[in-house]
Amino acid sequence: MSLRYLPEHAEHALLALELARKETTHLRYTHRTLFAQPMDADWVKQLNSRDDLAEKVDAFVSRFGRLQDHLGEKLIPRFAALLGESPKSMLDVLAFAEKMQWIENAEIFIGARKLRNLLVHEYMSDAELFLQALLTAREAAKMLFDAVTAIEAEAVAVGILKANQPLAPV
Repeated sequence: MSLRYLPEHAEHALLALELARKETTHLRYTHRTLFAQPMDADWVKQLNSRDDLAEKVDAFVSRFGRLQDHLGEKLIPRFAALLGESPKSMLDVLAFAEKMQWIENAEIFIGARKLRNLLVHEYMSDAELFLQALLTAREAAKMLFDAVTAIEAEAVAVGILKANQPLAPV
């Protein structure tokens, strides 16, 4: 019999996956409700006077950043360790994730990380730039959702998780 994963890393990998699932659920909700409305530069300009819109954008930006950080700093490295890999840098982590087909493209993932700075400040000064960053983040969020789904499928494939199995609360 050959090992498909290193058992000593299973618990940490599953905990990271559970947190990613929760973060994904929250980001999906915000993604769905925020992008259900038509957006243009005038909509962005309303953010200064419409607290309800600004709050929704802030929730999206926060959840987007948290899920992205969690993927790069916890989930992917823990699943790499589970499979016997030990990437050292963020570039190594993303290269491994790309090799495993958990993310489509490491450069796109890195580019999405740069969106946060634009999303945090730009609606205060440049409505068009902020709109483009927000629309780009809408697509990048789908990439994050796909990554969590792919890693969840990996957990099933190696046998530490059954399909559609709920995980223990974190």
